[in-house]
Amino acid sequence: MVRRWNLAGRVASTPDRDAHSPILPELRPLTIRACALVGEAVVEATHALLAGDRELAKRVVDNDVVIDDLINDIVARAERQLLEHETLSPSARAELLTLLRIMPEVERNGDLAEHIARRGARGLGVEMSPRSRGLVERMGEVASTIWREATDVIIDGKHEATGFMEDIDDELDELHVSLTAELTSGSMALPVAVEVALVGRFYERFGDHCVNLARRQIGRDGAD
Repeated sequence: MVRRWNLAGRVASTPDRDAHSPILPELRPLTIRACALVGEAVVEATHALLAGDRELAKRVVDNDVVIDDLINDIVARAERQLLEHETLSPSARAELLTLLRIMPEVERNGDLAEHIARRGARGLGVEMSPRSRGLVERMGEVASTIWREATDVIIDGKHEATGFMEDIDDELDELHVSLTAELTSGSMALPVAVEVALVGRFYERFGDHCVNLARRQIGRDGAD
């Protein structure tokens, strides 16, 4: 069974919590959904790869279009508010500009999950060595965790999560090093090893984007 990744509870946030949100109220539900879809995508892509579930993998690939469309909608709405509302407060304007900067990073992480799923759709998981499978499984778990922390920063401005995120990103980097060592051991055919190397790189980049997202949000708040 695939564990679902969602943020539905955030929609019911208290007024006080929303008042301090770094996302404007009218864009908050859309941003929550975009983050939830990306988090779900990385969980399902990992499961599809390791379980050899080609149907799930194809669904993740298809759902990336949904993520892209949603993010394009968020960007268009944010741009429209900036252009059409000259009386926006400096704080609201800064929030919209930050949203425009971070949405491409969110979209890229959705793309990375899609890239992993595509390897699952081609049946890569069944050709992987036991150790590489274990390392990739852990990378998927860590990627899901760091995305949750990044979402806390994006949606609720929880800056205290950033230090923890850097530690999580370090673990992803270490797992990537271990996976690379496994690939050089000759335990898999060269074409398989090349594809697994790409999968490891996708997870590593996923973590890097999460850290970048948090830093951009902190930079915005620090400028207020």
